[in-house]
Amino acid sequence: MAGPISPPTISPNLLTPTVQATTADLAKSKARDAGQKFEAQFLSTMFQHMFQGLETDGPFGGGAGEEMFRSMMTEAMGKQVAKSGGIGLADTVQREILKLQGLQ
Repeated sequence: MAGPISPPTISPNLLTPTVQATTADLAKSKARDAGQKFEAQFLSTMFQHMFQGLETDGPFGGGAGEEMFRSMMTEAMGKQVAKSGGIGLADTVQREILKLQGLQ
């Protein structure tokens, strides 16, 4: 008969994540988030300028309410376009942030 089964030996290095890799991943994630937020704000501003000359008077348009909610709409549009891939500005901002931090 065989003897008792001994527990497997696991290296202590495998049990703790490396701090450097975790810090770099966190920095990249934060840089990506900052880039995406910057791109969303930029696109929102572009959309606001796009709607400035638009006349919407009529039975279903115009008024102070439309002006107030248009800024919310352009902000939401900017966030959605940036989230969907955007125009490439988020990637550029992320790359420059990481370069300034010495991580790329």
